[in-house]
Order: sequence, then C-alpha cells, then structure tokens
Amino acid sequence: MSTFTHFRLITAVILACAIPSIPALAAHTTSRPKVALVMKSLANEFFLTMENGAKEHQKNHNDQYKLITNGVKDEQDTASQIKIVEQMIIARVNGLVIAPVDSKALVPVVKKAINAGMIVVNIDNKLDAGALKEKNMVVPFVGPDNREGAKMVGQYLAKKINYGDKVGIIEGVSTTTNAQQRTQGFLDAMKISGAKVVSIQSGQWEMAPGNRIAAAMLTVHPDIKALLAGNDNMAMGAIAAVKAAGKTGKVLVVGYDNIKAIKPLLKNGRILATADQLASQQAILGIETVLQAISEKKSQNNLSSIIKTEVALVTKQTI
Repeated sequence: MSTFTHFRLITAVILACAIPSIPALAAHTTSRPKVALVMKSLANEFFLTMENGAKEHQKNHNDQYKLITNGVKDEQDTASQIKIVEQMIIARVNGLVIAPVDSKALVPVVKKAINAGMIVVNIDNKLDAGALKEKNMVVPFVGPDNREGAKMVGQYLAKKINYGDKVGIIEGVSTTTNAQQRTQGFLDAMKISGAKVVSIQSGQWEMAPGNRIAAAMLTVHPDIKALLAGNDNMAMGAIAAVKAAGKTGKVLVVGYDNIKAIKPLLKNGRILATADQLASQQAILGIETVLQAISEKKSQNNLSSIIKTEVALVTKQTI
C-alpha cells in the first residue's frame, strides 16, 4: 500500500470518528434539514470534485437531509456568489457550507444568513478574521493549513534546485486568504532553501491568466528555474508557457489541489508536485458539522472556530 493510500484510509477513519453518525441526527429532527453547499467556480475541477463528493454523501444519507449545490462562473464572480447566498436565505435553508470567492466581501451576506437562522460553516478559503471580528461573528472553518501545504510542496521543489536559483510565484486571487497563505508557504520554503523569488503575480486561479503571467515572468526573467503556482489550473497554464518558451525540462513547475487533469503531467514529469487537500472531505465534514449543530440545537456562536483537515504532498511516486 502506498503512503498516500494509507493516508487516505487514516483520514477516512478520523472523519468517521470526529462527527457523530448521521443516522443519530435523524432521531433529533422531525423533518430533513436543507443544507446549501455554495462553492467557487464549477469550471474548476477541484470544486466539481467537491460537489460530487457532497452529492454522493447526501445520496447515501437521503433520509437525513436535503442538499442544494451551486457555484459561480469564475473564481472572481463575487456578486453572483452573494446573490446565491441571498437566494438561500429566501429559500429558508437550515445550513450553509460556503467556499467564499472573496474572504472579506462575503462576510456581510454570511452575517445576514446567520441572522436569518442558518448555521454557517466555512470551507476551502477562510473568511477574513478581522472582518468576522468586526461583525462579532463566529464561523467555523473546515479545511487544511494552506500555508503548511504550500510549504511542503515548495520544500519538495527546493530539493531539485540550487541555492540562489531564481523562481516565480503565480498567486491565486490576491484578496483570498488561501491564496495569501499558499504564497506565504511557498515563500517560507524558498527562504529556507536560499532560492530567490523574483516575481509574485496573480493568475486569478485560472489557466489562461496563469499562462499569461508565467509567459511574462519567463520573458522578464529568462533565467528562472521554477514556477510555483497556487493551484493546478494555473500550473497547467504555466506548463504551456514553459513549452512555448522552449524551456520544458529546464523550468520546474509545481501546483496545488491534485485535480484529475494534473495526474498525466505528474507521471511525465512536467508537473513536479502538487498538494491534495481532499475537496470531497472538506465538503462532507462541513455538511456534517452543520448537521451536528442543528441536531444539538447549537447557536452559531457556540460552534468550534477551526476544524483542521489534512493535506498531502502528491508526486510522481505517490500517484
């Protein structure tokens, strides 16, 4: 059994033990609660995986809760995500599990949802701590330590480059907490290794912008040895830029998320490494956290603030 497979089995056991079983919840509710899962762009395979995992979980527990899933058209469509949450308030759903497009901009509408009686749980991208404090809100965060995950990927890359080598960082949407944390994790690893970060620019979590940013970095800094991308979509854009520049095999690329599309690129070495933060399990644990709170009749402010999930390094050797 591979280390990564062993990790998944351990994670499954932890999740099974961490939250009371769903059947127990049914005994405390007279009707099935409605839970809404609101994600970022469903054009991103990561969130499709998240949605599919949630749907499978609901299918297996159909008599315990109803599930509504939705996402926005792209990673920066803040206005549409706010509208979706407002629609869920009108629909009087009992719980909301949200992966916010923007860490600050979604806080006011999340406050409205809580005031309307919803239990709200935050996954994937952490809502801004300062904005939550200002609104006197407690919103549990279910997810990994993005900084540590990115540092792990960066440290793996560091073994393949030399002290003083130049690298570039392609960041996600800069107003999101997880983008900031991943960038910081990459910086932590590069500082330890002695690599020189010559550019940090946003690729907006998407392939085409990631490609443009990578191409620009390679033009301005032709001696760059590696590109560290905040997600796999941007990493794939970077790979295309590296190929166009005639530097395949000369410029290393790493990503984050472990989407299915990245696996062939890991196998052939065009992507050196990525990180798996278990999209499906974030959604499932978020849903179960909501259901537990509803079952136990807990108020929003009495919920735990952080429920940490695991993140794993994925390389050619572990896929």
